[in-house]
Amino acid sequence: MLRVLIVCSGNKKSISPFVKEQVDELIRAGLRVDVFPIKGKGLVGYLKNLFRFWKKIGNTTYDLVNAHYGLSGLLAGLQWKLPVVVTYHGTDLYSTKVRFYSKLAQVLSKKSIVVSPYMLPLLRKNNAAVIPCGVDFTTFFPMDKSTAKKKLNLSLEKKYILFSSAFDIDVKNYPLAQKAVDQLNDDSYELIELKGYNRDEVALLMNAAELALLTSFSEGSPQFIKEAMACNCPIVSTNVGDVKDVIANTKGCYLTSFELDDVSKHIAKAIDFNGKTDGRNRISHLQSDVIATKIIEVYETVVR
Repeated sequence: MLRVLIVCSGNKKSISPFVKEQVDELIRAGLRVDVFPIKGKGLVGYLKNLFRFWKKIGNTTYDLVNAHYGLSGLLAGLQWKLPVVVTYHGTDLYSTKVRFYSKLAQVLSKKSIVVSPYMLPLLRKNNAAVIPCGVDFTTFFPMDKSTAKKKLNLSLEKKYILFSSAFDIDVKNYPLAQKAVDQLNDDSYELIELKGYNRDEVALLMNAAELALLTSFSEGSPQFIKEAMACNCPIVSTNVGDVKDVIANTKGCYLTSFELDDVSKHIAKAIDFNGKTDGRNRISHLQSDVIATKIIEVYETVVR
């Protein structure tokens, strides 16, 4: 039985939901998994955790370390005791502020995982596996729109468009989303900020909404899109990360440019679709247990 230490940001009350769900799935698969949460921001903030990290791996016998994001990978690589797997999620390679450190982390690691094949050109390909984060099908599933609205205490008359993130994250490009919704010239539509909700509530929102909207400038493999697919929610998204592959040929799901009129036009198309998609059936290969099996295969290769 492999024992793995997951290294990731711990600046919020809990670790990122997609990391937590991956940890839970690895445990269900039989692995022993501990989490090392990093407190602090930026390179200096991360490196302040180095002695605490050394103490952690010195006091417990692990087979390997899996670090999520490049700066975590750099910290995890500053030791010679354990092999390191670094999982890159997008911003760590697309952002010029941390790209150098993320690439340095790959030099110090035994294996890399990227969540999208479109990230491969930024790393040494012979050391990288493409494994997107999985989707928890037991949390994200289709349900009746009215039922979802009632559970969230949302108006049955209003029509909701679910934005992919908090409004204040620059890379998510909220101003374009809001302008595109405003251009519909219909007060019955409301753009919902995805902030402060637990996982069950996010799933309810995806079932209550007319569509899921992503206008990001860049992404790796956005969970928002995959989770919306699992809920059979219509989607409008800019062509970032692996979105075009995930939603390919799914009726009710549309790629858009960054032009305001184009975004607004595709939102109208998704609204006119007026129903559930068959997205869930198209992403069965992205179920969290399937993805966990692929990750474990990488771990076993590294340990061997």
